[in-house]
Amino acid sequence: MGFLSRLRAALGGEGQPEESDLRELHEVRGFEVIVENSRPDIATSDVLARLGEALELIERVQPWRMAHLRRDLAGFLVTRYPCRGAYFPDSRACMTELTFLARRDITAAPVASSIIHEGMHARVHNCGVREESRDIAREERICRHAELAFGLSLPPELGAPVVERARASLELEDAEVAPSIDWSVALARQEAIDRAARNK
Repeated sequence: MGFLSRLRAALGGEGQPEESDLRELHEVRGFEVIVENSRPDIATSDVLARLGEALELIERVQPWRMAHLRRDLAGFLVTRYPCRGAYFPDSRACMTELTFLARRDITAAPVASSIIHEGMHARVHNCGVREESRDIAREERICRHAELAFGLSLPPELGAPVVERARASLELEDAEVAPSIDWSVALARQEAIDRAARNK
């Protein structure tokens, strides 16, 4: 079963026809990338370019990390989602959020850091850690330590935002570092933002 088929299955089948119509398959630096661009104000070419920049940065600064990503991930999903990134174990897909990739007020470094974070979730999953035995807070800290190491490996002006965010997260209590999220509220906020963007 190919990456697209596995992803469709993991996301609950084919989805609504209009959702399926949005899916485009691309390749970025050897990874299969599915883009679901629901925002007419965002160019798919721009988000693919930023994804490429982020992956190139990882490969240049931490080539061993890129080797891990190539082993642990089947591909990327770029879609609208109420967080920067996620790892979907059923399809081994790293989700990188559409509007996050479209931002140009940040460099490729925070995007690369987010990919590294989700890549660590993939690594933990692929090491055989069972869902019922997961320590979510500990796993989040493992991911944040990977982000911190990446940020410190960058030139200071490029790595500073990554280092600051990782260190701030590592100082949080367990309940804060891995908070419980009401996804219905998060999705409603996202829809309100998208509706406003479409009506501009």
